[in-house]
Amino acid sequence: MTNFHSCDLSRNDARTRLLEAARDLIRAQGFCATTVDNICRKAGVTKGAFFHHFENKEALGVAAVIHWSETTSELFADASYHACHDPLDRLLEYIAYRKRIIEGDPAEFSCLAGALAQEVYGSHPAIRESCAASIFAHAETLEPDIEAAMAAHRISSNMSPAGVAAHIQAVLQGAFVLAKAADDPEIARASLDHLACYIEMLFGRSPANAIQ
Repeated sequence: MTNFHSCDLSRNDARTRLLEAARDLIRAQGFCATTVDNICRKAGVTKGAFFHHFENKEALGVAAVIHWSETTSELFADASYHACHDPLDRLLEYIAYRKRIIEGDPAEFSCLAGALAQEVYGSHPAIRESCAASIFAHAETLEPDIEAAMAAHRISSNMSPAGVAAHIQAVLQGAFVLAKAADDPEIARASLDHLACYIEMLFGRSPANAIQ
């Protein structure tokens, strides 16, 4: 099963190793608890190499979010949900795909951008801005399918594709928080089941599966 640990680039240079180490450590223990020494140790590089590539820990945080966006964009671009003919089916299969990659420890499936935004939005605005760019850029990839589904299913309302896409991301990020709080990935999966039912009803389709 694919998860967000398996979307690394093939390059194995020191900068990439630092970014991937930061990604894993920050998702597991948070930005504040992750030190430069921790990152260097996990990446197998010296502190000199760290400061060759990054001015400070905040600069690494910004770069780590950009790296996260680049690598996860590749993962989603190749995902199977794009093969669905009906745009509503593509949207529902996107949600099903997100559910399938929720497995293991929350650090293995949660969103780096979402986790960082919650922790450092007031203390590191540069990182927060990178997180916002990452989350909303991903949301934008859903907007064409939402707009096409609205047209195909003759939905005329004041809802906007951007608003629906943002709501989907809000449910995803909230599901990750609940999974962490309860230490139970099943809570996140259940949230996505409810999200799928909401989307089906929004487009006038009876939910395919009953949920608890």
